[in-house]
This record gives sequence, C-alpha cells and structure tokens, in this order.
Amino acid sequence: MADYASDIKKYTSSVNAAAVESIVKFCGIALRGKDSQYVSMTDDDEIKRVVNGFCAKKLALDAKTAEAAVRAVGAKMSADKTKHRVTVYYLVAEHTKTLSKLV
Repeated sequence: MADYASDIKKYTSSVNAAAVESIVKFCGIALRGKDSQYVSMTDDDEIKRVVNGFCAKKLALDAKTAEAAVRAVGAKMSADKTKHRVTVYYLVAEHTKTLSKLV
C-alpha cells in the first residue's frame, strides 16, 4: 500500500489510505500483470475500459464526465511514462470529487 501512496503523492498533497485500499481491492489480480497494472493513455480502447469499468461501476460517473476526467489525469501525469492503474483511478476519483464513494 505504501508504494501506491508514494506514487499518488507525486500528484496530490494527501492520500486517503482507505480509498487506495478500495481501488486495490477493485483491481484485484489485474495489478499482478506486467501490462495490466498500468493504464495506456494513448490507447482509446484502454481509456474506454477505464471509463466503462472503474468510472461507471465504482464511481457511478456518466461516460462523458468519466472520459474527460481520465484524459485530464493523463495530461497531469504526462511526464510519467508508466501510469500506474491505482494512481490513475485515485486521481480520477479525486478530480471528480468522488473519493467518498471509495471508502
């Protein structure tokens, strides 16, 4: 959990540990895969998976709001070549002010 929190702290001042734990639980086995633990912001299909998966199921966001948030997070993280799935999901929830839905 500490590794996830330290990565998230590169982009935000405080980290809600319960929200991180919820995201890790939601992602499950996907975090074990070499490729699946990262989000490719250059792949439109991957963005749609994030929008239709995490954003719709966990945050109850509509597709337009979710896609805008994912793209905004991608822009925020643009200097980082590897965008960890937990960090992306956390920042999307923070961006859309829906962190409370995770705890």
